[in-house]
Amino acid sequence: MKIIELILDEENEDGGITAISLVENPAIEEDFIALKSDKKEIQLKEIDKEKRILMGAALVPNKPIYRKSEDEEYYIFFSKDTVRKASERFFINGNQSKSTLEHKIALEGLTVVESWITESEKDKSRHYGLDVPNGTWMVSLKVNNEEIWDSYVKTGKVKGFSIEAMMADKMERPKDKSVKDELSAQKLIDTIKKIFDEEKN
Repeated sequence: MKIIELILDEENEDGGITAISLVENPAIEEDFIALKSDKKEIQLKEIDKEKRILMGAALVPNKPIYRKSEDEEYYIFFSKDTVRKASERFFINGNQSKSTLEHKIALEGLTVVESWITESEKDKSRHYGLDVPNGTWMVSLKVNNEEIWDSYVKTGKVKGFSIEAMMADKMERPKDKSVKDELSAQKLIDTIKKIFDEEKN
């Protein structure tokens, strides 16, 4: 099965991540969590208006993501370096208030208010029970949209983030020596093959 690394096209200034979508089934398989109030208020059980902030992984490095087109099946992944560059380009291009619902409906009133790349086991994301690998792009999204919060977030109709992006690709990874972070190219291929075999059984 084909394995494709998606990379940031350095020559296309408008490329990269163009929006963050709220989805029921995130392609990266990492759920966000809804934060109702700050830690102190939770501990004291104070009643306050909801902050309406969603925190979660927007992009996970070296995560094999299954894709299927009309004529073929394949996997894509992003390196740590691409995750970092793409997260930076997202803000450089002013896309922090661009979001969609299930990649279909443009939304108003949603803004990324916090963004960081995880770097250690003591990362803030661990405090909220999110177990993501180092190099993951985490975001906190403010939801100032009553309908989305009440009809989709509170009801659990959306469970995570999914990116919308214009990326370039590197074809065929087996002989590529450029994957130097947590997974070598061969280990990534072995992982993908194992996942594919398990899905078939």
